[in-house]
Amino acid sequence: MMTDDASYFKIFRKQFSLPKTVSPQEKIPSVTTDIENFYSEKPAVIWFGHSSYLIHCRGIHILVDPVFCGYASPFSFMMKAFEGANTYGVEEMPTIDFHLQTHNHYDHLDKKSIKALRPKTKQYLVPKGVKKDMLSCKIAEEKITELDWGSHLEISEEIKITATPARHFSGRSLKRNTSLWSSYVLELFGYKIFIGGDSGYGKHFKEIGNAFEKFDIAILECGQYGEYWPLIHTQPEEIIEVANDLNAEVILPVHWSKFKLAYHSWQEPIERLLKAGKDKKIATPQIGEPLILEEKLPQTQWWKDIS
Repeated sequence: MMTDDASYFKIFRKQFSLPKTVSPQEKIPSVTTDIENFYSEKPAVIWFGHSSYLIHCRGIHILVDPVFCGYASPFSFMMKAFEGANTYGVEEMPTIDFHLQTHNHYDHLDKKSIKALRPKTKQYLVPKGVKKDMLSCKIAEEKITELDWGSHLEISEEIKITATPARHFSGRSLKRNTSLWSSYVLELFGYKIFIGGDSGYGKHFKEIGNAFEKFDIAILECGQYGEYWPLIHTQPEEIIEVANDLNAEVILPVHWSKFKLAYHSWQEPIERLLKAGKDKKIATPQIGEPLILEEKLPQTQWWKDIS
């Protein structure tokens, strides 16, 4: 998980010498979308900041890693969302056909949101071992499906979800690696969507690319990397390698612009990614702004207007 020369003391000490640019000094902008009445014949992704987003197509709603509580820790006063980055919440969500969980870290699994979304959510797909986290939110056991790497759920002839490997770890509080972490392949009405979760770069991306041939879009983490943990999060330049390995047409970078979980400037991940991927289709939507495959690819550099 960490480099040989890393230590928790070094990581803690660095907290006292962070540049001001790790957090925005102004409000993060967002776009207001009426999600309840939103409809698209082609797959659409609506991002809610960090790694929370909704995938919609033909009335089907798949919600990934919803964190609407406004913080990414066990305590509400720590790791708070940037101003403006938590404008969407439980009230704005439509009926959820599938809640898809990548792993159980606090910035991905928010029990407050899960409990509040319970009346709206039909089914839950989680990595092996994460069922216990969902049960603690009083989710009915029959609604939860655990998936090991390589296993899949065939929902219909046109919807299939496969759990695929990732290079990361799991844990809440002081417990580590008692459950699995996953990426996913979503096959939806003839389209292929890669849901990356959190992962360092590795050969598994090429293996997934070879197995599924190509992807219409890859949703990949971009941010919260650091010199002491290079193996469990991708550097922005590595995202281009991941997209090449997956043979992905479009890249949607997530895992940035909502929480400060690392030492880099909050704008650095997206700037480095765009510089490395000048010949790639990289979507840069604002929070709440729909991306629609083959129809709408937001690419404005909205963060440049924020200090």
